[in-house]
Amino acid sequence: MSLVQKYNVPGPRYTSYPTVPYWDEDSLTLSLWKQSLIKSFKESNTTEGISLYIHLPFCESLCTFCGCHKRITKRNEVEHPYIEAVIKEWQLYCDLFETTPIIKEIHLGGGTPTFFSPENLEHLILGILKNAKKATQYEFSFEGHPNNTTRGHLQKLYDLGFRRVSFGVQDYSEKIQSAIHRVQPFHNVAKVTFWAKEIGYTSISHDLVFGLPFQTLDHIIDTIEKTNSLSPDRLAFYSYAHVPWIKGNGQRGFKDEDVPKDEEKRALYEVGKRLLAQKGFCEIGMDHFALEEDSMYKSFKDGKLHRNFMGYTSSKTQLMIGLGVSAISDSWYAFAQNEKELEAYHHRLKLNELPIFRGHILNDEDLKIRKHILNLMCQFRTSWDEEESYFQELPEIIKQLSEMENDGLIVIRKKSLIVTEKGKPFVRNICMAFDLRLKRNAPKTKLFSMTV
Repeated sequence: MSLVQKYNVPGPRYTSYPTVPYWDEDSLTLSLWKQSLIKSFKESNTTEGISLYIHLPFCESLCTFCGCHKRITKRNEVEHPYIEAVIKEWQLYCDLFETTPIIKEIHLGGGTPTFFSPENLEHLILGILKNAKKATQYEFSFEGHPNNTTRGHLQKLYDLGFRRVSFGVQDYSEKIQSAIHRVQPFHNVAKVTFWAKEIGYTSISHDLVFGLPFQTLDHIIDTIEKTNSLSPDRLAFYSYAHVPWIKGNGQRGFKDEDVPKDEEKRALYEVGKRLLAQKGFCEIGMDHFALEEDSMYKSFKDGKLHRNFMGYTSSKTQLMIGLGVSAISDSWYAFAQNEKELEAYHHRLKLNELPIFRGHILNDEDLKIRKHILNLMCQFRTSWDEEESYFQELPEIIKQLSEMENDGLIVIRKKSLIVTEKGKPFVRNICMAFDLRLKRNAPKTKLFSMTV
């Protein structure tokens, strides 16, 4: 049996620990969330600032590969009421703070942020900054759809302080684009990339996906070659999460047998990785690559790379507030998720309530495990040389990891663990060994995508 066959099992992507299916939702009340939020704000606002993730959920059409919370519509009149609701939600948070928030990061995600007009996005950002200060070294970023991102979008957001943009590419094959309902010609991606460079964006990213339906090595080679010709600064090269049992009809535009699996899927990644390396891209964390000049590479080398519900970020903030429908906030001590349905989100805000509908308070064990998983996901190593990083089950976990060490995936030392180059593709599996909540309550039904 190959290593891919051996370790290709369902597992979390670890944008949080505990993962959302294992939250103890009864542990969080709105009152406890506010207490956790205020505590984290007092501890970190003046030293590192806070992060804001703003979820803009609208899309004009459904991409069948997508696992995000979205609302499909072509009605642009939904923009202004939604932005007003997000600004009101931010005001409710600001009312809890004794001092002015200092914003280190803003990320606009979706959905499709560029569904919104440049003028409405300006109204949103100015509404946020009205009650806040920008940190000295701030980073504002957004996700752009190559088909509807205009030069006006790029210029307006640049003028507001945005310097990083990510364009969703996925794959350039017309057959694959048709299957996932995401048709966008190469010249659309080239156009917005060159516009961003001309305007002055310092970090341009392309999101690619391997393991898509009908995808072959020739498709990967063609997509990577076209990508390299545009010279982005960083790349996300994601594994397609085939979870039709969760996403329903959204991922039933093709048959299960049309999706590459096991060694066939892994080969797509390895070929793409080799081609990216030839262009100077270095592997960072899981599924991410950056040129040595990019801030993400520097953060990785300096041990400052962080991972949260926004994915990988170049610096850590203890407090991340999620604004908008379905957005998740993280105070480090607790998680809180907003209402998933647009109508419920608007209703809660009309009642002047933070639109939280579920969450989790992290206990002492959670906090220790969380640090180990963050270390593995961000630095490919972890250690337990200090008392606060040790927990009772650790010796048993290390014992269980001995098989992975025998397979050459990790090196276990007296008080540390290092992921080898061979083990990087299996980092999710390594993290799963530390996931006590997953071990104690193994899912009886499918919850996660395959790890490899």
